[in-house]
Amino acid sequence: MFDYDAEMRFYRERFRVACGVRDGDRVLDVGCGGGQTTRDAAADAVRGSVLGVDVSERMLEHARRQPLPNVTYLLADAATYDFEPETFDVCISRFGVMFFDDLVGAFTNLRRALRPGGRLVVLVWQPRADNEWAHVIPEAIGGSYRDESAFALGSEAVTRDILTSAGFADPTFTAVRELLYYGPDAETAYANVLRLREPQALLAKLDPAETERAQAALRATLAAHETGSGVHFESAAWIISAQ
Repeated sequence: MFDYDAEMRFYRERFRVACGVRDGDRVLDVGCGGGQTTRDAAADAVRGSVLGVDVSERMLEHARRQPLPNVTYLLADAATYDFEPETFDVCISRFGVMFFDDLVGAFTNLRRALRPGGRLVVLVWQPRADNEWAHVIPEAIGGSYRDESAFALGSEAVTRDILTSAGFADPTFTAVRELLYYGPDAETAYANVLRLREPQALLAKLDPAETERAQAALRATLAAHETGSGVHFESAAWIISAQ
């Protein structure tokens, strides 16, 4: 399994600080994955509680391997799940809210789960063109990939309209640029990239000769991004906060 927490290591502390979870807070973590952001929130909430929600049972199984007394996990689609109204003080998400089919409907559902004055803090990608990893890796493989859902909240204007339509007030956007970590060396990074959905989909379209060329080009691209501290690609994201 690809180590997503390792990939996002340089975003961890910046996002944790932005979430501003306080002692006693009740926190909802949307798209919690393996639970790193859930555990970080739980450590800050202390006497509060954190509910981590994800659609992947496999990821939740991984999260449950590090239990904490103030953390619970739920297998559910946060876009439509019937949360108890006005339950949470903070709703957080690290790259987990871009994939909803109905973005306004999903954020409306999350807003209902927040108490009056509750906060939403999410980390989302800026547009694909601003993310080196998102165009350099596909270009190395070749072909086109039409699924832009990962960047659905990349436009500040569009996302502001989505959030205000869902009932959130005064969204603020903080631009963040960090490196993504794909592994300690090019060969490990190559194996990691081949576990990702987009490269898999692009390679699946190629014939054997094209596949061989694409794999060689991908290896060369990853080798070119190898540093003394790992294989890194530049990335750009928004930290969005709203009440």
